[in-house]
Amino acid sequence: MTPDFPLWSGGFAAQVHRLRTTFGPTLHQFELLFNGWIVPWRLAQQDQGEHSRDRRWNLRLTFWTFLWQVAQAGASCREAIRQAQARCRTSGRRLPPDEDSPYCQARSGLPLDRLQEIHDSLVAEAQTAIATRDLWCGHHVAVVDGCTVTAPDTPANQKAYPQQSVQKPGCGYPILRILAFMSLTTGLLTAWAVGHWRQSEVALLQTLWDCLKAGDVLLADRGFSNWGLLAQCLQRDLHAVLRVKGARRRDFRRGKRLSRDERLVCWKKPLCCGVTFSPQEWAALPDSLTLRLVRCRLELPGFRTRKVVLVTTLLDSLKYPPAVLSQLYYRRWAMELTLRNLKITLQMDHLSCKTPENLDREIRMHFLIHNLVRRLMLEAARRYSVPLERVSFAGSLAAARRYSEALLQAPSKARRHQLLEELFRVLAADLVPERPGRREPRAVKRRPKPYPHLMCHRHNFREIQHQNRYYANSVFGPKYRKSSRA
Repeated sequence: MTPDFPLWSGGFAAQVHRLRTTFGPTLHQFELLFNGWIVPWRLAQQDQGEHSRDRRWNLRLTFWTFLWQVAQAGASCREAIRQAQARCRTSGRRLPPDEDSPYCQARSGLPLDRLQEIHDSLVAEAQTAIATRDLWCGHHVAVVDGCTVTAPDTPANQKAYPQQSVQKPGCGYPILRILAFMSLTTGLLTAWAVGHWRQSEVALLQTLWDCLKAGDVLLADRGFSNWGLLAQCLQRDLHAVLRVKGARRRDFRRGKRLSRDERLVCWKKPLCCGVTFSPQEWAALPDSLTLRLVRCRLELPGFRTRKVVLVTTLLDSLKYPPAVLSQLYYRRWAMELTLRNLKITLQMDHLSCKTPENLDREIRMHFLIHNLVRRLMLEAARRYSVPLERVSFAGSLAAARRYSEALLQAPSKARRHQLLEELFRVLAADLVPERPGRREPRAVKRRPKPYPHLMCHRHNFREIQHQNRYYANSVFGPKYRKSSRA
């Protein structure tokens, strides 16, 4: 190879091999669907460390297989391996091994910096795709909310994310608390923080301040309504719209009257330091804050009028009237459904990885497939001028699965372009019915099976041999008791 330049032969051959690996034929149908937002060179082999060699489970194949597995909502590693083997067979590549261990080891070697770069580029590209008129009063609004998920009961997970102390050993699961920023305009998750269940959401928020820019609006519920958080927003040149917590602070008899539903109030600095602040940080905050209390009235036809008291750092009542703030807070509930899409539709409520490092990768892949589907929804809403809030996430995910398979079988580039246009049309036509004021209580209709609960470690649990005795003491006894004549 290159006899005239023997010193360059090794490096030149390595570059050619890397280019062939990166820009070769596609392996997965999701790669054809999302390659416009995940450029191929971000999945090139690394220079050193994990995934520096072109193995059967190389970086590109591992990434798309893992993403496909997360998008299938509950697919096992065995199913993901079979899918990758089928794609490699059709493209003439070497088949990955049948065992689960090589695939799991390749997943554990996915570089976190690459995943973060893919996430940041997708969020930045989505921000450039929106128009100025789509912003709320010229501001980017970040909705903050949190949730908890569980993980497999392994010693490593228990050490990093311990379970509640009231649960007996062997009966509970490690609990992770996740706090996320969601863009009100695009619907994408822009940033997140992960901790154990003992950490409060306000404490996790302290690690995400750098993800917000000056002039952004922080929108949250009453769980984040405290003096220190509002002071930090003003200190960082941010705006905040929060629901007030506490009857004393909702008192409209204090402060300067602006209108019937507005007051300028002065909140003094509490004497005690917050648990999320150090003494030096607390001393740097001002002694008082000038804020605006707004009584919002949510009036929907056919429903009782609801009153919500908000506190905000936006003091201009002409530019930000109570009606505009009430509609902004009403849109917050639609953004909270993002976490429901992750936990229910993508089945992220119970993770599957057995180490904290792999749990981080699994969470990132869940967020990435969510943002990619939301990017499809945003593109469909932009092309066909439909409200983004009414485009179904579950319907978009199902359509992405089916159309990605059709894209892989398309004989030409023109046919793939037609399929993409048809996908956007289908997403824009499949709108969720507009149901203002719809109430969806968190209740389960389907009754569980009347099995005994695991109240001790599984190794010490003794199964009831004569289940009639258990059913006799159960509320489901009359229905499920076995007949004595059987």
